[in-house]
Amino acid sequence: MTGDEALAALRAAGDPAKAAKDAAYHRTERPTWGVPGDALAEMTTAWRRSLPLEERLAVARALWADGAHDARIAAPKLLAQARIREDAEVWALLASWVPDFDGWAVADTVCGAIAKRLVAEPSRLDVVEGWVGAEHLWTKRAALVATLPWTKRRHPSEAERATRERVLGWAATCVSDDRWFVQKAVAWWLRDLSRRDPARVAAFLDRHGDAMAPFARREAARLLPG
Repeated sequence: MTGDEALAALRAAGDPAKAAKDAAYHRTERPTWGVPGDALAEMTTAWRRSLPLEERLAVARALWADGAHDARIAAPKLLAQARIREDAEVWALLASWVPDFDGWAVADTVCGAIAKRLVAEPSRLDVVEGWVGAEHLWTKRAALVATLPWTKRRHPSEAERATRERVLGWAATCVSDDRWFVQKAVAWWLRDLSRRDPARVAAFLDRHGDAMAPFARREAARLLPG
């Protein structure tokens, strides 16, 4: 399959009425085709399973370069698998897209694929740490969204616990950024962690909660006992 063939398939699956609603919902000026989520997931899953990695990379590049909202949602889905034996090119491509983020839906979809590459090779967190100080809203936010896997384990290893603390340090530097999506990302990270380590989240909020936006602090604490 070529990139042009993948783009044609996505366009053919679009719904003009849904496209107008999607563009308004995502507040995007990018071309939007209104591909239903189930259809997009079905197509990209089939492509991911049937195409060798080299072809998937080529198709993903073409989808991203096209720039349409649906194409940019589809591109990272071709690369969103946990096990890729030789994944350096995948990681480099995904990371190269971060500065292009301009909305939460595309950013979150790419960050889901990035997260798998970080889990596969945690040394890549050194690159992600550089995103924390970015002025670009979506790059800064990606540092937290892409590291959500480190909130998941109830009994983390020593290395996983150290990474958790590292990211909490990043979150602490982000609480002074009053942009809604940054505050939301901090709250998201803390809320997910509170399911496994409520005491650590409570300690974070005791120290940094006053600097957070009220909605973000409420969201971060929503699952804490008491």
